[in-house]
Amino acid sequence: MICLQRLENGGNGVQRERRPACQTGCIRLLVGILLLSAAGAARAQDPPEGDFSRVQPIFVERCYECHGPDQQESGLRFDRRDKALAGGDSGAWFVPGKAAESEIVRRITSDDYDRMPPPDDPKGPLSAEQIATIEAWIDAGAKWPEGKGTLSSHWAFQPIERPEPPAVKNESWVRNPIDRFVLSKLEKQGIAPSPEADRATLIKRLSYDLLGLPPSVEEVDAFVDDNSPDAYERLVDRLLDSPRFGERFARHWLDKARYADSDGYEKDRPRPDAWRYRDWVISAVNADMPLDQFTIEQLAGDLLPDATPMQQLATAFHRQTLTNTEGGTDQEEFRVAAIFDRVATTGTVWLGLTVGCAQCHSHKYDPIAHREYYQLFAFYNNGDETTTDVPLVGDPLIKWQRDKRAAERKLADLAPKLEKRRAELAAEVPAWEAELKAAESEPLAEHPIELVDAKSSGGAEIKRLSDGSYLIAGKNPDKDKLTITARTDLPKVSGFRIETLAHDSLGGKGPGRTGHGNFVLGELRVFAAAEQKFKPEDRVVLKTAEADYGQDGFPPEKAIDGDEKTGWAVGGQTGRDHHAQFFATGHIDTKKAPWLQLVLSQNYGGGHTLGRFRIMALTGGDPLRGIPQNVRDVLAVAADKRDARQQQTLVDYYLGRDEQLAKLADEVKQLKDRASAEPVMQVRVISQREKDRRTSHILDRGDFLSPAEEVQPGTPAVLSPLEPRSTERTDRLDLAHWLVDPANPLPRRVLVNQIWSHLFGRGIVRTMNDFGVRGEPPTHPQLLDWLACELAARSWSRKQLIRLIVGSATYRQSSAVREELAEVDPLNNLFYRQNRFRIEGEIVRDLALEVSGLLSDKIGGPSVFPPMPADVAALSYAGNFKWKESEGEDRYRRGMYTFFKRTAPHPNLLTFDCPDANTTCVERRASNTPLQALTMLNNETFVEASQAMAHRALELPAADDHQRLARAMQWCIARTPGAKEVAPFAELLSESRQYYAQHADEAKTAVGAYRPDGVPAEEAAAWVATMRMMMNLDEFLTRE
Repeated sequence: MICLQRLENGGNGVQRERRPACQTGCIRLLVGILLLSAAGAARAQDPPEGDFSRVQPIFVERCYECHGPDQQESGLRFDRRDKALAGGDSGAWFVPGKAAESEIVRRITSDDYDRMPPPDDPKGPLSAEQIATIEAWIDAGAKWPEGKGTLSSHWAFQPIERPEPPAVKNESWVRNPIDRFVLSKLEKQGIAPSPEADRATLIKRLSYDLLGLPPSVEEVDAFVDDNSPDAYERLVDRLLDSPRFGERFARHWLDKARYADSDGYEKDRPRPDAWRYRDWVISAVNADMPLDQFTIEQLAGDLLPDATPMQQLATAFHRQTLTNTEGGTDQEEFRVAAIFDRVATTGTVWLGLTVGCAQCHSHKYDPIAHREYYQLFAFYNNGDETTTDVPLVGDPLIKWQRDKRAAERKLADLAPKLEKRRAELAAEVPAWEAELKAAESEPLAEHPIELVDAKSSGGAEIKRLSDGSYLIAGKNPDKDKLTITARTDLPKVSGFRIETLAHDSLGGKGPGRTGHGNFVLGELRVFAAAEQKFKPEDRVVLKTAEADYGQDGFPPEKAIDGDEKTGWAVGGQTGRDHHAQFFATGHIDTKKAPWLQLVLSQNYGGGHTLGRFRIMALTGGDPLRGIPQNVRDVLAVAADKRDARQQQTLVDYYLGRDEQLAKLADEVKQLKDRASAEPVMQVRVISQREKDRRTSHILDRGDFLSPAEEVQPGTPAVLSPLEPRSTERTDRLDLAHWLVDPANPLPRRVLVNQIWSHLFGRGIVRTMNDFGVRGEPPTHPQLLDWLACELAARSWSRKQLIRLIVGSATYRQSSAVREELAEVDPLNNLFYRQNRFRIEGEIVRDLALEVSGLLSDKIGGPSVFPPMPADVAALSYAGNFKWKESEGEDRYRRGMYTFFKRTAPHPNLLTFDCPDANTTCVERRASNTPLQALTMLNNETFVEASQAMAHRALELPAADDHQRLARAMQWCIARTPGAKEVAPFAELLSESRQYYAQHADEAKTAVGAYRPDGVPAEEAAAWVATMRMMMNLDEFLTRE
């Protein structure tokens, strides 16, 4: 029953009065149906019939396309008063006072070929209601006020003038000027405001709105019992000062910033640095960074004088665009696409306009020309996607400190060993030099070696042929590694010869196994040891290589360069024998180390592996082979005639031959780098291009391949003019300053409307993303402008504006629906009450974790991976994304810290209507579906929360069932429930006890790891089942 009640009363349900928490929601559902049926009722703010404001939207929607600013068919133009009243090529279209004699009425009611709109218009003819509206306007005199009807006269483009709060009759209700604007409209309609909500509801409302978390039982009790006159104000101040406030309002902003932890598009690669921008927003909100500065730093922080790393980090706002890393794409196409997104996001977030509609042609409804769109585009066209170093914080800083200490400790151990090895080798130099001088040049000779073992890591079959060569048959792996073990009786070896041989069984006759006979020997490693056991220090350094042939880009030297991605190949001369010879520096003492191991790595892929080969040992040759000429020159000088520099050259060369020393030196270098590394990380940002600056053009139909007329950065003429800082160049910083300039009417209106919507569930302008001609007008235009003025007067302080709004009597009203107003104002446009709505998807999880006692209070840091079905991550590109569940407190972080992968978001977030982060979102749309209730009942996160909540309830001291259930309900609904509300849960608890008494095997699974000591699993499981239902209460997920 509780589950059904949850479904009926989901997110946007309304409430007439507080009813028992478990009571069925049928009445509320009926109210919702009533409201839908009343959608056609006259709105409280509708202008009278015959008013021009009723006609203008029809002209905009149905007439402007052919008779607007872009084109004027038949000389007729409807966007300007003088042109419209003058008529077109066929004369006047309006006869004021006589609709029946007006040409426009004849055309819009005609069935002939000259009907307007024309018969081929996909939208069809005007509706009867639209025709009646036009007729009523003409009959009323076709009054078209001067200046009205032009796009530039639209209310949103007019300068903001501070309105005087109106006088009202009910002065006692007013708490601050906001209430005067609201009450004035109510009194004109003869409507009284709703009473103030009870104290328990007020603290819950404030906690949900400002923190996104429920208040504790103790906090509710303290506030309810606090009779001091400033109790409410002190509560507001405490919540605004909480670091959780920054998380709450940062989440709102991150929707606008289209924040995600991955690139998007097909490959959708992770962005391990994305969280630094998210944390910057949290910090800025908590610090109450003025909204004008908040705007400037995100749009152009890198252009500020002496920009700090944090100001550069703020420009990561622009890097939240999608990034396409798929091979074969035109990167210029997607660079332009990213700028399109930045222009559209700026237009929506700060201007409240659908600027993107002018990307392919001039805006059909708002005064934004095609050219002006590309002038905005030009501001972003010379912003390069770069990185910057920002200081480490939080867990990454702690890890850096831990790694630094570990590196210092290991360095203290290895550095003396390195110096000792250097000293040992330096002492060997005279003997080595004497050996070289005593050695005689012997002819280079080849010797077969006894192969003891040969293995293929890829499973190929290795066959020994009668001539001592080896043929590879059977499976041809994509990549392979041949490990050859051999033994020699030679006293010394100078190198090895690898012969690659043709064979009729191979594709193209070989010597490789591809269809055309090629191979790639990626890396040759040789080891020499006294026994058939090889250690890393037995490695022989091969310094030089030569071959009879090497494919272009694949010479034999590439087989001993330490890089397995390169190698020796013979493409262009396949089907014949080849050989390569690899020499060590000096000789290998095989008298002491007769056992040899040769490892032939073939990691190029595509089956580029050897098909037939023979390995020979080499002796003799020039004893100075492979020694650089500068070292030879030193050796030619008598030891007592050398200067210090020459002697050091000799020592450095000899030391450089030692693999053990090289490995030790490399490890010491890496440790030194770690120990001396700055505590910074690289973050993706935007920086201004100074060289090779791009020119900006109008792109015909938005096609990046069709540049037309060149344009310079600029802003729409309908708004205040841009005043650049310099006559030489206009950049993003100029754009940012223009947006927050007091003369610009839109940004302040838009920003205060956004904040209002977070506190009322809807804006004063309902169409949050469209303040243009097709958007809805403000329900309280004077209040909107007064708040915009207050924002500037209060130094653009977000917190001060919120404190002002939540301190109003308007905000503090009850959300109960009043039946007598259901038809008068079904959408609550007059704000005669508060609104009631379901909280957002991330907060749903936060509430469950908080009431269960699991929620971590950690702020910021890298994104985390809470439990998620494994199959979801597999939906990502090639299934290559691994969702490794977080452990410890990271498993219980707030929802806003959950890693957001654009192509495979956490399903809980999608279930509760979180945006996809592909484009900016200024208003979430809430749905109500059965899946949401099922998720709350069965999803792993909520099941675990229920288990922990049951554990918490069972550990309450000296409490009976009723007391425990009542307290658990208080955790969920932030008020004291009545006995009738507790009773259904007591009944459910009893039924659950009976069930688990008969199904003891299921009880342990139901409880998980949360069974309190001394409590039987069956008892704990019954409480878990009850808590699962309690978390499904509509009141738990609803902000009232």
